[in-house]
Amino acid sequence: MDWVADPHLWIAFATLAALEIVLGIDNVVFISILVGKLPEKQRSLAYRLGLGLAMVMRMLLLLSISWMMGLTRPLFSVLGAEVSGRDLVLIAGGLFLVAKSTFEIHDRLEGTRATSRSGPRPPSGPPSCRSWPSTSCFLSTR
Repeated sequence: MDWVADPHLWIAFATLAALEIVLGIDNVVFISILVGKLPEKQRSLAYRLGLGLAMVMRMLLLLSISWMMGLTRPLFSVLGAEVSGRDLVLIAGGLFLVAKSTFEIHDRLEGTRATSRSGPRPPSGPPSCRSWPSTSCFLSTR
């Protein structure tokens, strides 16, 4: 019963509760938008089904996270440090977040991903110069 008096446990519980409330509101908004596009007769069933599935999925994800955090048995060691399944999950998640944020920052600064997907950008300028390639417009804008 010592865990009841542990302040770290209550802080973790309050944080988890706040996250669940925010994500629950997000689910309600998202499901409401999707259900609003359905015919009137199907809305009630879709709303209940969507909220029920969202709740079940959230519970399954929480259970899987708690299971993963229990993977503390060492699998192998690297340079004298033991590595467990939990460590592998945390390392993979951290690498994913670093890579994703790096790509997003690079895209915002350089804009290279957007141009490589859609091909080269057409030239800007007066409407007469927008049909490209047009050397006369290119030379006249210099």
